[in-house]
Amino acid sequence: MYVPNHFKEDDQEKLQQYIRDYSFGMLVIADDEGIEANHVPFYLSAGENGGLGNLQCHLARSNPVWQRMQGGAQVLAVFQGPDAYVSPSWYPTKAETGRVVPTWNYLAVHAQGSAQIIQDPRWLKHHLHQLTDQHESQMVAPWSVGDAPADFTERLVQAIVGVEIKIETLTGKLKASQNQPERNRVGVKAGLETGVGAQNRAMAKLIS
Repeated sequence: MYVPNHFKEDDQEKLQQYIRDYSFGMLVIADDEGIEANHVPFYLSAGENGGLGNLQCHLARSNPVWQRMQGGAQVLAVFQGPDAYVSPSWYPTKAETGRVVPTWNYLAVHAQGSAQIIQDPRWLKHHLHQLTDQHESQMVAPWSVGDAPADFTERLVQAIVGVEIKIETLTGKLKASQNQPERNRVGVKAGLETGVGAQNRAMAKLIS
């Protein structure tokens, strides 16, 4: 991912939080068999001894891509945060020079590392509990994996394989009008706040 210095996000804690906030990501592998991307929800666990953490997800056993990840294959997990179109009409400098063009603001995090395939039923059950609890925590009446019949969940566990990625590099890009003068940033923030859609409002919060 191309990341100019003014859009680079180096704060590892912020990047980890972005992954938790926008945890439905893209799992990408590129090898001699080609390039393949799968869209899956991830769970980020804390790293050991100051590490960047481990990403955990699961794939259908019937999905042949997991067999390509055995043996520590290098993979890429891509997380996309809010994004929004930026109109030149929001820039005060438009009226002064006219030298403005549309652009797009967005947040993206790339996590690269080696993948490990896990088929241990105990690990898979624990992973499913963590993943579910993470998203159910905001529900009025949270659902738990244990609420389903045990024989039913046992059959489902047999139909998946786990993937754990030890994160080796984290790259973050927050394009939030940092390259614009303050008055233009204020104009973009106001334009997004009054725009239609949750994405616009979410991006407005990232503009400082």
